[in-house]
Amino acid sequence: MDNPIGIFDSGVGGTSIWKEIKRVLPNENTIYLADSANAPYGSKSKEEILQLSIKNTEFLLQENCKLIVVACNTATTNAIDHLRKKYPIPFIGIEPAIKPAALHTKTGKVGILATKGTLSSSLFHSTSRIHAGGIEVYEQEGKGLVELIEAGNQDSKETKRLLLEYVKPMLNAGIDCLVLGCTHYPYLIPTLKKILPKTIQIIDSGYAVAMQTKNVLKENRQLRAENFNSNHSFYTNKDVGLLNPFVGSNVQTQYLDF
Repeated sequence: MDNPIGIFDSGVGGTSIWKEIKRVLPNENTIYLADSANAPYGSKSKEEILQLSIKNTEFLLQENCKLIVVACNTATTNAIDHLRKKYPIPFIGIEPAIKPAALHTKTGKVGILATKGTLSSSLFHSTSRIHAGGIEVYEQEGKGLVELIEAGNQDSKETKRLLLEYVKPMLNAGIDCLVLGCTHYPYLIPTLKKILPKTIQIIDSGYAVAMQTKNVLKENRQLRAENFNSNHSFYTNKDVGLLNPFVGSNVQTQYLDF
């Protein structure tokens, strides 16, 4: 089935998910929508996040997407239940990888770096209750990090300063796993590896999301045939130059006024 996989995020962060999907499903066509004009979602109200998610979804449906990946932790935790009830196609969401962290920790202490919108959501708390029984979870809002990444400053001194400020209390508490609870945050891994002890395992959701996407398409008999060239389209409602470094210079990004 040639219809594309739709992917949306508040900005460039979901490209970390797109890369995993492209790697796991190299034959699939994709459409990526970056709602960068409204980033970050993490500081918005639940109602604002829901309305933005509906708007993004309806654009991707107009493009005949066969499945939509909500490549944003905040949008997933605040809107995906509503989207699944409202629209008749499959939705794949992003949740902080609490379960694998709980399975891998040896100290019984896990840190989660996420946005305010994710940490305050009912879905996040229910997931924590289910998978983090007996585990101490240390939550930290990554205030300001999304804005820095959106501006292409993920390697800046300010980013490093904020990361040090955010991870230090968790390190002092004795965590041995750090969960990245925002799809923007994998772009911080090079900096995190410089400031974290080698004993700390960094966990994100990218590969698991790509595999879940593959499984759902397979179950629905919607996988695209092999040995076909894939097509990838990117849209943003802000400066296209901000998105290109995250997806490659050979990809054309289009400006979308919405």
